[in-house]
Amino acid sequence: MLWPPLRSRRRIAELMDDPALDPVEHRRALAGLARLNRFSNSAGVLWPEIAKLARCLQRPLRVLDVATGRGDIPRQLLTRASRAGLSLEVAACDLSPTAIAEATREPSPIRFFVHDAVRQPLPGGFDVVMCSLFVHHLEEMDAVRLLRNMAAAGQWILVNDLVRSRFSYCAVWLACRLLTRSPVVRYDGPASVCSAFTPPEMRTLAQQAGLTQIQMRRRFPCRLLLIGSNPSGSNP
Repeated sequence: MLWPPLRSRRRIAELMDDPALDPVEHRRALAGLARLNRFSNSAGVLWPEIAKLARCLQRPLRVLDVATGRGDIPRQLLTRASRAGLSLEVAACDLSPTAIAEATREPSPIRFFVHDAVRQPLPGGFDVVMCSLFVHHLEEMDAVRLLRNMAAAGQWILVNDLVRSRFSYCAVWLACRLLTRSPVVRYDGPASVCSAFTPPEMRTLAQQAGLTQIQMRRRFPCRLLLIGSNPSGSNP
């Protein structure tokens, strides 16, 4: 395994983003990503903030998950909320009809819908708008547009994404080979690290999008969590 140059961001087009990707391979890749999300505790990266905000309200916390894939992360958050005696109302969207079709194969209280969160305004009225492992897919200006759309749709913004580093590259490369046979995931995983942002770079994007109360937190093994708020809204 050769080390790619990681000092500067190098966005690499991922196979999952190709509209011509075979639906069978797409579904295999979504299953592989769900397995990786469980292994890397993606829901656990988001849960402490979700739980804290839910406890502040006297009503269900309204959550929108952007670029949800097959919806495995919001499902896991609902399970955690149920165990904690907290109430969530969850909606989730994705640009891919294949992903949403996979997400709706099993009964769920989550409202799934197809939506381009970068180029179209998101429905509003949410307390939390979140996304996982999506921002690194975008060019910088599209990432700013996404964050602006997320901020316009809700009070609090949570972004769970990869950190660009040598450790991340090695960990993701290995995990993609141990946990899935999908050639799409095995290619896209390491490419994602090359396309990912460092915490200072992510903070800059959030500032350009107009977010306030910005916090950047590192999460093991190779994640960062961006927390920000919509300055025009009121705290939940």
